[in-house]
Amino acid sequence: MSTIIPFHGVRYDTTVVGDVKQVVAPPYDIIDAAGQKAFHDRHPQNIIRLELGLDQPGDSPTHNRYTRAASTLRDWLKSGALKRDAQPALYYHTIEYTQPYAPSGSPTKILKGVLTTVKLEALDSGHIYPHENTRSAAKTDRLNLLEACKANFSPIWSLYSDPQGAVMSLLEGAIKGKPATIDFRDDEGFRQQLWAVTDPAVLKHAVDALHNKPLFIADGHHRYETALNYQKLRRQQAGTPDDQHSYDAVLMLLTALEDPGLTVLPTHRVTTTPLPPYDHVQSLLGATFDLEEFSFTAATQAATRAKFIEALRTKGRMVPMFGLALKGNSRYVTLSVKPAHRPPAQASPRAKLDVSLLQQLVVAALCPTPQEQEAILYTKDDHEALDWVAQGTGTGALLLNATKVSEVQAVATAGERMPHKSTYFFPKPLTGLVMNVMEE
Repeated sequence: MSTIIPFHGVRYDTTVVGDVKQVVAPPYDIIDAAGQKAFHDRHPQNIIRLELGLDQPGDSPTHNRYTRAASTLRDWLKSGALKRDAQPALYYHTIEYTQPYAPSGSPTKILKGVLTTVKLEALDSGHIYPHENTRSAAKTDRLNLLEACKANFSPIWSLYSDPQGAVMSLLEGAIKGKPATIDFRDDEGFRQQLWAVTDPAVLKHAVDALHNKPLFIADGHHRYETALNYQKLRRQQAGTPDDQHSYDAVLMLLTALEDPGLTVLPTHRVTTTPLPPYDHVQSLLGATFDLEEFSFTAATQAATRAKFIEALRTKGRMVPMFGLALKGNSRYVTLSVKPAHRPPAQASPRAKLDVSLLQQLVVAALCPTPQEQEAILYTKDDHEALDWVAQGTGTGALLLNATKVSEVQAVATAGERMPHKSTYFFPKPLTGLVMNVMEE
């Protein structure tokens, strides 16, 4: 069902650029303006100059950050800063990391994946499933870059089911005893390792093993839809070619759904528009939720907060539950959905999600207008959400438990899309370890 295509990856030559840590970057969509400038300043060959260039005064349709990226890419290939691998490969990649917000001294986890190109399939093909809706502005930006550079600089992250871990075991066998070609600790302190697997027999086994597995896009929906749009444009320009072209595939990192190194973080909501006082919130939500209060004083706030978060995490495994904090109010509150308001067994996978219930039962009640909902802030960190409210940045914090990987799979397989900001898969693969520069 999925066609995996080993490819001639383009990688930095460290004998030319030096330390690879200085030239890679996080995914473009989690870099703010300050980070964008910092990566530009860090190294003259940092990948940010290709992936997220800076606008300049006097930019025009023929001279802009996209055309600069294309010209820079050509220069780096010419100078040898970037080199194309001579043999087609699959790239076995691991990230050893500490889970965000874990207590100090927590054990590390290891995410395992394979970087490859994957044949593009329509999103209704039953081969590659999206789970989130996309926004057009981001797709326009990515299409401009793809048209100019004819390259994928960062991988789309997709998941496949492999309970026995057969694919990763195959690749691990091929690299056993061989040092990683890339091995460094990134800015977060995470250990990034990469091996190129080129043995034709191993590649064939891996391609065959993945062929009958549908893929679920975890991260990179905009880039996937952009790759489809680019393919359509190129086919229109070329007529209707029957043979396979490099624009018919896209760069992906593939990870098993069952990988214990895969983390999904919740995305909490923080309102910034005025909310009703607590007694009014009680009356708004009391018919739908059982409310449990965790009152605190300045002296007991930290201990009470820990108890409140623990209750949300443990009880939230059994029933749909949310956390609430209001500006100027000395209590945390858990909201448990009453049995009568829980989705029936026959409800769609999307309707059963905590994030869907939060939107329908809480956000719609507290922030009824589109303008109020547009003003909501998002964070993955329990404490950041609560601190924003305590400090007055936000008016209310709405905490969720993380969406389960199995729920993402169920929603995608049912042909549904999750609400905006439903999942945050972690750790995000870096940009610039291996690139797919199209050969035509």
